[in-house]
Amino acid sequence: METTRILLVDDETEFTDSMSRLLRNRGYQVTAVNSGQEAIKCLGQGRFDVMVLDLKMPGMDGMTTLKEAKRLNVFTETLILTGHATVDTALEAIKLGAYDYLTKPCEIDDLVRKIQGAGEKKEATEKQEFGKRIDKIVEGKTF
Repeated sequence: METTRILLVDDETEFTDSMSRLLRNRGYQVTAVNSGQEAIKCLGQGRFDVMVLDLKMPGMDGMTTLKEAKRLNVFTETLILTGHATVDTALEAIKLGAYDYLTKPCEIDDLVRKIQGAGEKKEATEKQEFGKRIDKIVEGKTF
């Protein structure tokens, strides 16, 4: 697998700066943005394997961002990383398709393990979807 591309979304600039540095030092490609609106714009313009998403942000919050990302139908797995965790938000995020849910502060090794798992799931999903498309072509159908 090539280098995992991460979209880091959090309104706290100091957090995104330090987390970006830590993840880049681990070999990841990181794009950091500070709002849900910026995240949706990035998802529409580029390819990301994993989105690490905060829930509590001004404007478009994390849950709305997750819903919008799923609506775009991009092959990006989402990890929720929040300092405002509740059982209800965890359940809602998972129901909406988040890969997993972590609370701040979080050990970098734990986050990296989750990113690896999410990246593997994303790759498997893409391969499965590609296989379905090939099957349709072989059967003489179009997309």
